[in-house]
Amino acid sequence: MTTGLLRSGWTDIDPAELRFILFERIGRPGQYDDRDSNPNTFYLPLAGSSCRIKLTFSDSKQIVAIERGPAFDATQWKQVVEEIERTGPSKVGRDCSFSSFRVAGSWRGKCSRVQILPPPADARRAPCEMAEHPFILEYPVIVSDLWPITNFRRMREHRQLTLLLNVLLAGGTTIQPRRSRHLWAIVHEEGVAGQEVKWVQEFYFANYGESVRDELSPPAAEALEEIDPETYYATVGHDGRGLRVPADLDDSICCYMRLSKANRGKFGIAGFWMDMASRQWTVSFSAAFASLVIAIEALGERASKPSARFRDFIERYAPRASLEKRRNEMYAMRNDILHGSGLFEMDQDVDFGWAPPEQKEKDLMNELWGITRIAIRNWLKDQQPT
Repeated sequence: MTTGLLRSGWTDIDPAELRFILFERIGRPGQYDDRDSNPNTFYLPLAGSSCRIKLTFSDSKQIVAIERGPAFDATQWKQVVEEIERTGPSKVGRDCSFSSFRVAGSWRGKCSRVQILPPPADARRAPCEMAEHPFILEYPVIVSDLWPITNFRRMREHRQLTLLLNVLLAGGTTIQPRRSRHLWAIVHEEGVAGQEVKWVQEFYFANYGESVRDELSPPAAEALEEIDPETYYATVGHDGRGLRVPADLDDSICCYMRLSKANRGKFGIAGFWMDMASRQWTVSFSAAFASLVIAIEALGERASKPSARFRDFIERYAPRASLEKRRNEMYAMRNDILHGSGLFEMDQDVDFGWAPPEQKEKDLMNELWGITRIAIRNWLKDQQPT
């Protein structure tokens, strides 16, 4: 149900983008008025006589009403409407992502207009194959006459597409965290014997050029190898040959771009937890395992109980990848972890090598990791385009 200035045609807009546009076009910082009594009401740029618009949020974080305030500016609001309903122009956003495989060539999706490029010649590269290897990701982005809005869209699309590639490509694909850590590290200086321990910040930067440009960059001299999907997902691993892509990558990206608002939101949650599993396993096998199960639950039928949601989703989208007994074992392990009843042996410092307790858990983790990727990819291909 809409009230006042909120238009019914805005229901499919990303709620985060709608809020950002309102902040940029109307003004910041925003203010409550009697927050205890009205916790879901917010005023821009301030409350009282300075208020231009009044926002009402639902408990599910959606804006359900936009109303005029005492200082409402009709000309300014017209700019807001034009921004929200903008369908162009579309340019090319660019940013740096990372692959667990070295990226030596380029790939371009003819339909999706997404492009993978190797890093600039002067960019720092990892000296070993098992690392986070930088590459440039290019993709369509609708631009605004306000740079902060264009940049918001660029950064948001970069993150979402990188999470998508983390599901579609072998190995792992990620971006640098927005909230970087400081940590102790052993630093190997080129030409210097020995090792030095330093307190460092987790960060990477390369001069990759424009963050938004009019057209896709020229492809690299070498193209990334495309492999039949069935062969790709069954055989590609760390063999020193660098990043390769499945032959249906462009089609899979287009499937994602055609998702409904609801399904894109569900996929965003699943992609987040897949990314968390990739980041967590060095700290906690238990947390990584639970994250994989949550990724599956994010896409399952909400009407089902969580246990049935997990088992039914795998049975439907990865029917030959796991036996029912193994699915039950996976969910039982998930319950033990999330309800505080158990941990992986490795997380208790009792993993002393190759013995049945830890080996069974490692096998279950590896199996779940593969099943999760298969099921999410099949779910993506199964969705009807909007």
